[in-house]
Amino acid sequence: MTLPVTADFSISPLRNADIPPVCSLAREIWLQHYPGIITVKQIEYMLAQRYSSDIIGMQLHTGQAWWDKLEVCGELCGFASYERGREPGAMKLDKLYVHQVVRGKGYGAALIEHVAGVARRQGMETLYLQVNKQNRGSVAAYLRAGFAVANSVTVDIGRGFVMDDYVMEKIVRDPA
Repeated sequence: MTLPVTADFSISPLRNADIPPVCSLAREIWLQHYPGIITVKQIEYMLAQRYSSDIIGMQLHTGQAWWDKLEVCGELCGFASYERGREPGAMKLDKLYVHQVVRGKGYGAALIEHVAGVARRQGMETLYLQVNKQNRGSVAAYLRAGFAVANSVTVDIGRGFVMDDYVMEKIVRDPA
């Protein structure tokens, strides 16, 4: 893993007070990153589906998903959300976002390694994710982090929108 330029960062569980800032950060990152990959209408639709305070709060309180925040020098700069996968022994990295001002410094890799560690401690063998096929920078970052393309899927998410994604996975089990 490439260590960040600054060691002054932390990854910690999301608290209720963190939910509104994470929703704002998600909106900022998505509106900076996704135009040109998907339409602004699809961005707005997906943000509403995935980043409301109610949805995140419900996931935190029911244990449906785990959310962790990334802080760099005390500032919220990213987050990850992950859950048990559909298949036994698999964990899904559902969301991983790092603000563009700190991208390329190893923070995304640190978040991935953090989630992989949680998966290992829970006895999981694989960590998987979905990433838009046109999101070339993210696909390349996941390949560098040890993921491989396992499948290709097109998922209808409603209102005429689809996610045209690669399913990528990484082995995380401890060597025997």
